[in-house]
Amino acid sequence: MSDQSLLLKTRLGEQSMQDFVRDFRRYLKQDVMPGIRQVFDKQVSPEYERDNGRPFENYHEVRRTMIANDYYQFWSAMQRRSQEMMWESVAEPAERQLDELIARVEQLAAERPAGGSLELDPELPIPRYHTAHDIHLQPGAYHTEFTENDVAAGAIYEAGLPIYIDGELGPDNDRIGMALIQFYEDKFSDARPKRILDMGCTVGNSTLPWAKHYPDAEVHAIDVAAPCLRYAHAKAELAGVPVHYAQKNAECTGLAAESFDLVLSHIMIHETSKAALKNLIGESYRLLKPGGVMLHLDVPRGQDPFGQFMSQWEVYNNNEVFAAYLTDVDLAALAVAAGFEPGKAWMDGALPYTGINHAYNTQGFKWPTLVGVK
Repeated sequence: MSDQSLLLKTRLGEQSMQDFVRDFRRYLKQDVMPGIRQVFDKQVSPEYERDNGRPFENYHEVRRTMIANDYYQFWSAMQRRSQEMMWESVAEPAERQLDELIARVEQLAAERPAGGSLELDPELPIPRYHTAHDIHLQPGAYHTEFTENDVAAGAIYEAGLPIYIDGELGPDNDRIGMALIQFYEDKFSDARPKRILDMGCTVGNSTLPWAKHYPDAEVHAIDVAAPCLRYAHAKAELAGVPVHYAQKNAECTGLAAESFDLVLSHIMIHETSKAALKNLIGESYRLLKPGGVMLHLDVPRGQDPFGQFMSQWEVYNNNEVFAAYLTDVDLAALAVAAGFEPGKAWMDGALPYTGINHAYNTQGFKWPTLVGVK
């Protein structure tokens, strides 16, 4: 393993498998998935309107009808298998290099060339919404440790992400963070945050852009998953970017009240729960200084009943169980209930940071973003 990178090195057969899976997923996305809309518009929708005397009213009705459609069943089965193959293709090189990777991560944690930090809490309870399902089908999810000082979950996540989204997040998998930075600066052009907290940071792909963009700010990042945090800390140190990582639950961080100018997350809230969502919004409010800003960006949920149905595929087939609830919930109302004043909490949309529209079954989408100003 090169001292210049924490990325897994692949043998010829391993790389060939990853290339195949990536091409397979691209084929399903670009050539097969568009046909679902055609089948829906030309066959399923007209038949439903004829039989019921009205069009589909919501995504629940679409789902009950579409899951029996042969074309959709074919795509869904192949999409599910491609997800399983993706993890299989990155798990083998991770297992082969794990000891060497752990040693490299430990070295960086000890040397701390960038001056960041890592605080782990072995006694922290892992929430049930992490333990009940392997999120994204990643074996063991993000939090499971198989050996001492394990970093496998972080390395596997990092290797699988460009296959999952076909490289659309850029060479550093950081374009979601960059999109939220652009949104923040567009909405709050005079803001100069001094302390930033990123909730649910996983391996820090979206954290590092904030630390780079605001080099004078003190950037903190939390997650419940120790293997991901170890990897994230080493990654930041190797990049020369000081970030303070800690194993904490975003619902109750234990951090000082009114201690941050900016509290944010990147596609985290759909991986929590109904109770946790209220708690983490309330915790965001508690942590903000007066005048501070909350930003919780999440994945698009679709713009019509069909698009909402398609977004639900992840719910039923990729262990994104809580995401179904987010389709209908009023996040701004939850923020007001948590303490934000009416008019100072609203839903907005962050534009993608270059060229990732075609990764979704829609065009011109925005990342739905909950904004709150204390």
